[in-house]
Amino acid sequence: MPAQRDPSVRRRYRRAVLGGAPSPAATARPPLRVLTGTVVDASPHVLVLDTASGEARLPMTATTAVWHGGRGGPAALRPGRQAVVRMDADGLAADRVWLDIGRVTGTLLSARPDMLEIDLGPHRGRARVALDARALRLVQVRHPRLDTGYLVDVLCVRSPGGPRAVAPATSQPGHRADDLASPAPDASVPATTRGTVTWSGWPGAPQSTGMGDGTTFAAGPGGGPPDRAVAYPAVDGEGAAGGCGEAPPGCVPLPLLSLGSGLDVVNECTGRGAELVVAECGCVAARFCDRCVECGTSPRGRIAELGPAAFAALGGDLDAGCFNAAVRWGVGVGSW
Repeated sequence: MPAQRDPSVRRRYRRAVLGGAPSPAATARPPLRVLTGTVVDASPHVLVLDTASGEARLPMTATTAVWHGGRGGPAALRPGRQAVVRMDADGLAADRVWLDIGRVTGTLLSARPDMLEIDLGPHRGRARVALDARALRLVQVRHPRLDTGYLVDVLCVRSPGGPRAVAPATSQPGHRADDLASPAPDASVPATTRGTVTWSGWPGAPQSTGMGDGTTFAAGPGGGPPDRAVAYPAVDGEGAAGGCGEAPPGCVPLPLLSLGSGLDVVNECTGRGAELVVAECGCVAARFCDRCVECGTSPRGRIAELGPAAFAALGGDLDAGCFNAAVRWGVGVGSW
């Protein structure tokens, strides 16, 4: 298999030869350092992780926030748990730690008081999500319609038998999954689109989908670099572009891109941005015509879905579920 090309290289060559403004990601604040791995040991002052690059010893401070199904503390840092760690702005100490976090997003197939079965879209299969009474109450606050055909988006923690819901990831759209208001056929596509960016994936060790057939969740979108991969709602379904015919047009006018295309994503809440790579068709994200309210109210529609590490690196909090974002294509001509 040929090595995946870095689209940012072509951009830099084009700017060097033709001139033009630097990309928005180049002028934005840089991403924060994020590590993923398995907890080996922890004390009030040091977290030891087994990462893909070897053992990492990460200083912790009194302000380090820990999440495990909710706000936690050092006692939650148990060996064996999967961790996503975002370092502080100086890169010297852990700022946020999310333990065993995952997310299940899709269309509800069936619901019981203790179980949701969810269609994750044509690329991701299905999942069964367990709920206890407390989680059900929390989910229903922002997902009042737990009926077949409606969209669901829940934060979960790991368990051996499958994901266990702990809270809603976002508010439930009021429409059914197949009742989406598409943009007008002649709607113009701006050079910069603003909307909601979310995340998907289960970082770390494989996690069962709960279906009982041996299937596991993907660590993040597609097969691209995990810190740069994006599921994009408008991948071209024609030819070898990599899209799927089942993807709806969504409620946001977006340009058709191919797998491997580059795009710039800037978190408008933190000002941090990066050049990322389209690695998967965001068929499910296209069905959500919702808003993010992390810093003001975003326009309707999900415009990109990142992996957990990329989302956290741009300053997004995984337990918040989304951030207001600006996404741009065709970088190298014009100004931001």
